[in-house]
Amino acid sequence: MGNVEETAATDAAPMNNLAALLGQYRDQPQKRLYRQWRDGRWRDFHAADLLALAARWQQAFRSHGLQPGDRVALALRNGIDWVAVDQAALGLGLVVVPLYVDDHPENIAWCLSDSGARLLVAENPRLIRALIHADANLPSIVCLHEEAPFPSCYVEEWLPAAGAAFTVEDMPPAALATVVYTSGTTGRPKGVMLSHGNILANIEAVLPVVPLTASDRVLSVLPLTHMFERTCGYYVTLRRGAMVVYMRSIHQLAEDLATQQPTVMIAVPRVFERFLGRVEQALAASAVKRLLFHVTTRIGWRLFQGRAGFTERLAYSLLRRQVAAPVLARLGGKLRFAVSGGAPLESRVVFAMVGLGLPLIQGYGLTEASPVVCANRWGGNDDPLSVGPPLPGVDIRMNLEHELLVYGPSVMLGYWNNPEATRTVIDSDGWLNTGDLAEVREGRVYIKGRSKDILVLSNGEKASPDDIETAVLDDPLFEQVMVVGEGRPFFVLLAVSAERDARKLLRHANARVKHLPRHCRLRRVIALHEPWTLEARLLTPTLKVKRDAVYHRFQGLIDDAYARR
Repeated sequence: MGNVEETAATDAAPMNNLAALLGQYRDQPQKRLYRQWRDGRWRDFHAADLLALAARWQQAFRSHGLQPGDRVALALRNGIDWVAVDQAALGLGLVVVPLYVDDHPENIAWCLSDSGARLLVAENPRLIRALIHADANLPSIVCLHEEAPFPSCYVEEWLPAAGAAFTVEDMPPAALATVVYTSGTTGRPKGVMLSHGNILANIEAVLPVVPLTASDRVLSVLPLTHMFERTCGYYVTLRRGAMVVYMRSIHQLAEDLATQQPTVMIAVPRVFERFLGRVEQALAASAVKRLLFHVTTRIGWRLFQGRAGFTERLAYSLLRRQVAAPVLARLGGKLRFAVSGGAPLESRVVFAMVGLGLPLIQGYGLTEASPVVCANRWGGNDDPLSVGPPLPGVDIRMNLEHELLVYGPSVMLGYWNNPEATRTVIDSDGWLNTGDLAEVREGRVYIKGRSKDILVLSNGEKASPDDIETAVLDDPLFEQVMVVGEGRPFFVLLAVSAERDARKLLRHANARVKHLPRHCRLRRVIALHEPWTLEARLLTPTLKVKRDAVYHRFQGLIDDAYARR
């Protein structure tokens, strides 16, 4: 046996409750599971710490009269409190409703009401005041900080000093574990119902695909409310026994990478895009450094594909030390691999990261599938446009409209309080319609865009805005983009960029879409300089562009662009 830090949980241990993920460490109390910034320093938390904290929450839940099936909402930042509350609730058969701390109060209030939550565990008094101001019909509230306004109570007054032993009730596979509200780029979010069996099946399918070990250190970047982070960055890591380090904030990410030196990072493409953008900015002043970077990544990519010759391999051994290593040092210098999901990944980012010697595993999924459907395998990421083959036990096929259908044990139970919406995406045989256009080549899935996002020009020509936007974002000149053109004579691009010359932006954009049908060319670019943010209500909590909101915010500029001849 290895030491405490190298010991993994027993993979063969049967599980029918997600809380067994923590319960499996009862006989390994000194197993280090988490690291978090607390009281001005980094602190490590062991299995015994989490088991004791979760047991206190369970005792409080019982005292509050909560029964199996009751909903408990969480509006917390990533950390051991999120894990402890989640595991405590699941262990008693309660249903967890995760909410985004930074979401708009009106949206949080709606989700609380729709889910019928009996309790809200809130991060801070500011959120509670905002909910009160929104005139929300609130459940009982527990706040992690003191001096929270009525009707909340402080967590240390609500929790008992100690609880009985941590409880993990036996649950049937179909027992509801969580209601996860999709962020929704249009309209009200829908509550995705996932069972213990759904998520446990997804965990077991991910384990053989992602080469995580008990000695890995995983940096937690995405909110745990995001199902991608919750499954891959929390449940899978806990199942495998890897330690999780909670990033302090996105603004301190660079410093946390440098000091914590993670071996694995799981993030959405935007994190990797920003990293590459900063690298390119640092190289901008030196033509020699730009050339060396380009040569390094080009040879590195050929080496990864097995196409590099002897001379290239010899050159790369030097370039890896002199060029790649200093760049990767900005990510801590210890990364074995990174996982990207949640949105399309730009091909230039894949080429650059893999060319520098960092394996970047791409995947595809959706909340309704718990969430991972496909993923590239370790050492098999040879096509940057592919999201890999489906996970073990997951079946896929395409319908006549080329939409990707998914079948398997991780497909959701349905939408909470919305059987009509459930029937529109899950057919009578249990196949889930993802709404994503896709094709399969040599067993690999290629995502082509959203079927419902097709734009139809006034002449009848059609195009997926996702295809155009993904291509344009391959150019580092663009930070955020959105294509408009429904019912119009041509396509116009709204672009957030530091560049103020709209004509230059137009040239760059059209250079990126020249591989698409001619009618996809852009006639105008509306140059914007203020980023679209969650606070401005232009992004969802998962940082997806709210198309309707952006359109209405800039409708005057859009109308002017079409009025010009």
